[in-house]
Amino acid sequence: MMACRMMKKGLVGAGLGALALALVFGHRAPSYVKTAFHKVRHDAQRAVPVEFEIQRAREAVASLDPAMLDSHENIVRAQVDLEALEKEIVASRANLDRERREMLALSDGLKAGIYRVDNNSYSAEEVRQELARRFDRYKYALETVDQKESILKTRKQAVAAAREQLVKMAAQKQTLLARIEAMEAKVKQVEAARAGDEFNLDDSPLARVRQDVTELEKRVEVMARVASERGMITDKKVPVILDHPARDVVKEIDAEFGARPKDQGNASADKDL
Repeated sequence: MMACRMMKKGLVGAGLGALALALVFGHRAPSYVKTAFHKVRHDAQRAVPVEFEIQRAREAVASLDPAMLDSHENIVRAQVDLEALEKEIVASRANLDRERREMLALSDGLKAGIYRVDNNSYSAEEVRQELARRFDRYKYALETVDQKESILKTRKQAVAAAREQLVKMAAQKQTLLARIEAMEAKVKQVEAARAGDEFNLDDSPLARVRQDVTELEKRVEVMARVASERGMITDKKVPVILDHPARDVVKEIDAEFGARPKDQGNASADKDL
């Protein structure tokens, strides 16, 4: 009962949802639903990893092996049956040929008035009845052999077509495996490239720091040059400030170093200057 009620609720909900879609989108509602379904399915398929899809394709190709092996076994079994049927037809043809020779011998005996079959003497009527029985059996056997030959021909064609199809399937399978292996190699190449990109360090911060250091060096160089050239531009000398303007420095020097002859002092002074 609970399952029935849940089923009814589900059907009612689905019906209400369909009615709501019809009211909102009108006759375009089925198209919108179909488009949304395909989009969801496409997005879901794209979300599946490529490696998983490749493995799934490989397993799908591998799943062909049991069916191909069964087909090959059936073909071999049919081939064996055909060979047996062919031998049977050959034997039947040999028996028919022997029967034909015996019937001709009986017919020639009737014409010549010889009524012997297997070293036994019979009347002409008995030989005629035996000949008629053998001839009817011969025609039935000949018809049977003709049918078997027709069956043999048809089955040979079917077996040849099945074998050719099996060969094509095996070739297509190898082609699919080669394509899958090529995709695997390409995926590995892409992964290797991605791995290499992971180790490509971003040197933009280093470049910015290098630029900052270069700019700072320029500022320091400018400061040093301005400081060194500022004195040459102003050409200032350090002023000599006398604490006591009335001070007799000459006497103090003579007292310190002793009085010297006037000419020697002037000559030394001139020489120093």
